[in-house]
Amino acid sequence: MGGGVDRAGGIDGVVADLTTIIDDCIDRRSRLGYFAALYRKVTVAVRDDIAKGDVFEDNERMERLDVVFAGRYLDAYDAYARGEPCRRSWQIAFDAAASSRLIIVQNLLLGINAHINLDLGAAAAAVCPGDEIDGLRADFDRINEILAYLSGAALADIDELSPWLALLNRVGGRTERAIINFSIDVARREAWSFALKLAPGAAHDSLMARRDDETAALGHLILHPGPLVSAANWIIKAREASNVADIIAVLAD
Repeated sequence: MGGGVDRAGGIDGVVADLTTIIDDCIDRRSRLGYFAALYRKVTVAVRDDIAKGDVFEDNERMERLDVVFAGRYLDAYDAYARGEPCRRSWQIAFDAAASSRLIIVQNLLLGINAHINLDLGAAAAAVCPGDEIDGLRADFDRINEILAYLSGAALADIDELSPWLALLNRVGGRTERAIINFSIDVARREAWSFALKLAPGAAHDSLMARRDDETAALGHLILHPGPLVSAANWIIKAREASNVADIIAVLAD
């Protein structure tokens, strides 16, 4: 794997790379496969919509955006697997996968946090630098709709894997489902604002470093949400599915 903007194989190559990660994580019983499983669904959905020909304004541009966006995650994953440095946001998400104390939602949120809050805006600015960014807005919003839809589908899968979390969702109130939906909505809006800041090209490195710090701070909050939420998560964890390979398979289905 590897290659960022010029990643070979287009979207089909990205799907193949994600499948390799998922299969490897199932074999190793690694929770790193949770986010990869969710992300493959997103990538396949975008690929299918591009193939329809009438969903996006510019299908060629959308494929490039999808490949660049995915490449940022895949390159971070490769670097981490080799023991090389990666962005702090991803380091936190990847390190957390070694912990058995986190609930499934936390693992997914850590990946979503790094990929949307840090990577999505950066990918958009790389594909459409300068004034070109303005023309991307409609397709950017459409890909966000796909992210929102599939995040909801993932929550349904989590209900199957986590019965006490499902019970909380049915009872209502400020549940994990509400928190996730709010977090993703905010992240998607902020990703566009970040893309607009990066597109002119000035101070790119400092903007990325600051954004990484902010995203890493959110990652720490997901890991350590405070005593009340942590207590609730401990209760949820007691009834969650515990077989890592089975969880990946459900999320990937």
